[in-house]
Order: sequence, then C-alpha cells, then structure tokens
Amino acid sequence: MSGATTTGSALILTEAQRLAWLRLIRSENVGPATFRDLLNHCGSAEAALAALPGLSRRAGKPAIRVCPLSDAEAEVETHARIGARLVALGEPDYPPHLRHIDGPPPLISLAGGPASSRPLAIALVGARNASLSGQKLARQIARDLSDAGYLTVSGLARGIDAAAHEASLDGGTLAVFAGGIDVLYPPENEALAHRIASFGGSLLSEMPFGWKPRARDFPRRNRLISGISLGVVVIEAAKGSGSLHTARFALDQNRDIFAVPGSPLDPRSEGANALIRQGATLVRDASDVIEALAGRSEPQLPFGEPENDEFGTFDGAPADPGDQDREQLLRALGPAPVAIDELVQFTGLEPRIVSVLLLELELAGRLERLGGQKVSLVY
Repeated sequence: MSGATTTGSALILTEAQRLAWLRLIRSENVGPATFRDLLNHCGSAEAALAALPGLSRRAGKPAIRVCPLSDAEAEVETHARIGARLVALGEPDYPPHLRHIDGPPPLISLAGGPASSRPLAIALVGARNASLSGQKLARQIARDLSDAGYLTVSGLARGIDAAAHEASLDGGTLAVFAGGIDVLYPPENEALAHRIASFGGSLLSEMPFGWKPRARDFPRRNRLISGISLGVVVIEAAKGSGSLHTARFALDQNRDIFAVPGSPLDPRSEGANALIRQGATLVRDASDVIEALAGRSEPQLPFGEPENDEFGTFDGAPADPGDQDREQLLRALGPAPVAIDELVQFTGLEPRIVSVLLLELELAGRLERLGGQKVSLVY
C-alpha cells in the first residue's frame, strides 16, 4: 500500500488511498473477504479497481459496476458534514477485537468518540419487548461493567439494547447500526444515539451512507456486535431471536457467551435458558462476567488462526490462471459448500491460482462465500 504511513504498528491511509478503499468496497460484488483477496492479489486498492473489469469478464460477467470516484468523494464529504469519519482496518480508531473476525469490514463509518477508547468490550443484547425486570437487570449489569472499565456494545434496538446503552453513557458505550451511519433504526432512539455521541461514546456502521436496513442486514450487524466484544451477554431472548444469532456469531468467533436465566414460563427467556443448557456462563450480575474474563484483554483465538489486521501478501507477481485451470476449478465446485483448502488439494492447482479463480467467480456473481473458509457455486 504505497504512500500509507504507520504510527507504531498502526496504519494511516492517505486521503487518496481512503477514496480508493471506499470505491473498492462499494463496487459491485465486492465484500470484505473479496476486498482482502483483491488487495493481496493486486497490491493496492488502486490496482484492484483497474483489475475489476478484467477479472469479472473472465468469469462470464462482461460489465461490473465500479464505484465512481465522484460517489466516493461525495460519501467522504457527507461523513464530514455530519461529524462522522471513515476508519480503515488497522487504523487507530478501528475496534481492536474486530480485526480478528472472519471478513472484518475494511472500512467503517464512525461517529462520536474512538471505538478503540477502551480495549475491554462486552456486548449486551436481548429482547426488544423486554420485561421491566429484564430492562432493570440490563441497566444494572451494563452500569457495573462500565464502572469496571468495560465498553458496552449493543445494537441500539428497543428494550435490552437501549437500556444497556442508557446505563453506560458515562463510562462509554458503542452502538452498531444495521443501516448507514445516518439511518437510525428504530427512529425513536434518535435522541439516545445523539446522547451516546455527545457523551464520547461511538456510533458505528459498515454500510454505505444513507443505506436503509433490510431484514438480512441485521445478522450482518450482529456479527460486528459480537466481533467487537470479548463476550456477549444475553438477557431475555426468545427462541430464534436476533440475540441468539449474535450468540452464534460469538461462538463462531470464539468469544465468551453469557446468559441471564429467566422464568421457564416466559417465552422471552427460552433462548437465554437454552444457551445456559448448552454451556453458556450463567450470569447473576456483572461480577460473573468480570470474574470469567479476569486478566483477559484479547479474544482467545483458535490455535494457529492468523490476525486479520493487515493486507500484505502481495509479492509483486499476480497469478495468471489459464482456461484449463478455470475449467478444472469449475468441475470441482458445486452448490454444496467446500473448503478452499480442499479445492487446492483436489485440483492440484497452486493456492494463489485458486484464489484468483475464486475472485473472478465472486466478482461475476457466481460464487458464495460461507463461514469457515468455505465456498459454493451459484447457478
């Protein structure tokens, strides 16, 4: 990434690089994992932007929408106008634990204080239609965790989320949006969002400015809530609720899972009680969380898992697959998910050749990436 500067181990993008990163992540069929692969293949966001049309064309898509420079400039200007900013993966304000997840967002929109203000972060999530006692518990746990030095993280939803944010305003809280940084959902929490920012807390989103959240955007938001945190506390969650989705993301990300038990007669406690039966730490108050995380400042990553805080495997020699390589990989792929390592082993192709071929297919809209480094072909 020529031209970038570093402060200690932190990356600082130039404004030209920030625009190129923004254009790349806003281009058609480019998600966080594809973004990373493109930078590693091409060496820079600028080079990746130039390569996008050719890569997609070779997989059968003759035209791919590349985000225009004018659109990126307008988004940067709009952020500045509302007092928000775009922060890149590796920069000082980027949440420190988020870099460890599978497919961390390369750019986030951030308003208020730095999301990295406290290295210890705990997510509190639960029912939107929370009971009075559930909200009271959420406030007490959030306040005590905040007093103990933890940043509280939630989704600014009604019920448990709002109670947790409200109780930890003084100590620091972070709200993650499912839509753009300027799109508040639900609208009635607008005043709370302003209070979070005015108290030095943070508002965060990975979605484009002005993006109105759809149902499928909330699980994407939930993976950030758990990814920012050392652990997730669930307070009142019905079976199949979004809070349980957050807990599943936490499990995939090797975060700690905590749950407050509730009455077996209350459907809002069914999910939290089930989590306890499955091995989640039972929480009576904040001391149970603090005790479980004593001495920890980083997530316990699976053995051998690399950190995702850098883009830098480019060796100056981009791979150039041939038609025979493409045919061989396509024969190996199908609708059933398969691990990328297995594709390399089965086809006998070099890993970087497989990586480029998968890039071509994804940019053409013919590949779906799943968790656990698995992919499947889209027909």
